[in-house]
Amino acid sequence: MNVALPAHRDEPMSELNTTPLIDIMLVLLVMLIFTLPPLTNSLDWPLPSPTPTTTRRPDPVRNVVAVTADDTILWNGEPVSEPELEALLRLTVGLKPEPELELVPDGRASYDESARVLRLVKFSGASRVGFVGNERYRAFAR
Repeated sequence: MNVALPAHRDEPMSELNTTPLIDIMLVLLVMLIFTLPPLTNSLDWPLPSPTPTTTRRPDPVRNVVAVTADDTILWNGEPVSEPELEALLRLTVGLKPEPELELVPDGRASYDESARVLRLVKFSGASRVGFVGNERYRAFAR
């Protein structure tokens, strides 16, 4: 950038110093950005209740969770949904002493449903969990 020097040293410079003006404009721009409300893309949608309720009660000694070939979840022989299973597991973990929880997945049950049931059991915090009936798959591919 070339700066024109005055012909005589006694004359004042006639150019405007724009650096402070740019600094003030940047500060005002930053303040404007901070004071604007953030854009929120929200959608009001009814969510399921966080604590599903169930009328069933866990057995204080031993409970059996089975996944059938048609991907039905059974709690002690009665069909339950995943939210009901979660509530029953929460009740089971709350009992003192904690009852045994036996998992009996059918060999023809889908892997997805069995994995979802295992995830629910794991996240419930149950500590007395066992797999029952795996010995029938000992002779695989015969």
